[in-house]
Amino acid sequence: MTASLITLVTIGLVQLLAVISPGPSFLITAQTAVARSRLDGIKIAFGLGAGTVVWASAALLGLNALFRLHHWLFVGMKVAGALFLLWIAFQIFRHANAPIEMGESNGEAMRRNPFVRGFLTQISNPKVAVFFGSIFVAMLPQDVPTWMMLALLAIVTTNEVVWYVLVALCFGSAPVRRFYIGAKKWIDRVTGLFLGALSLRILWQARDAA
Repeated sequence: MTASLITLVTIGLVQLLAVISPGPSFLITAQTAVARSRLDGIKIAFGLGAGTVVWASAALLGLNALFRLHHWLFVGMKVAGALFLLWIAFQIFRHANAPIEMGESNGEAMRRNPFVRGFLTQISNPKVAVFFGSIFVAMLPQDVPTWMMLALLAIVTTNEVVWYVLVALCFGSAPVRRFYIGAKKWIDRVTGLFLGALSLRILWQARDAA
């Protein structure tokens, strides 16, 4: 049970760091909150959460069942996920000084239903697909009980929704926006170091599981 709880906390923390790292979801939420309203930004956040449920469910149900049948595939995915995570960590650390560019959305996009727009953004986001298809699965134990699946769904969805609700609430304020952009360098550096250390830990676990 203790190992399962540690796994839940670790996956939840890694996914939260991935969520916080600026990407398409961040930009769409911030842009909507600034250009339209905080309420529409919150609707975007819930749409992103719905997309997370789809990705996480697919990873847990489809890939986990496959790993039960083919242990070598499970070990291979762990190694691939750890190596990709190491590459992501390097890229995040390397580009820590790169500024966040926030272009304005076009008129047609702004007229869309915010919830649907958030959902479609999450479903089509390659960053999310890569996370749940490799890193997320690489961190799972080989046999995932039902209670852990439900807990993971709740954790990753809550992380997504809560963070982007906060983004929507905060980015209507110019001082908060300036503070976040100013702190991005240090946020990315800490994130890169943490993810790099975690990738090495996953590689060691894959060695033991082989």
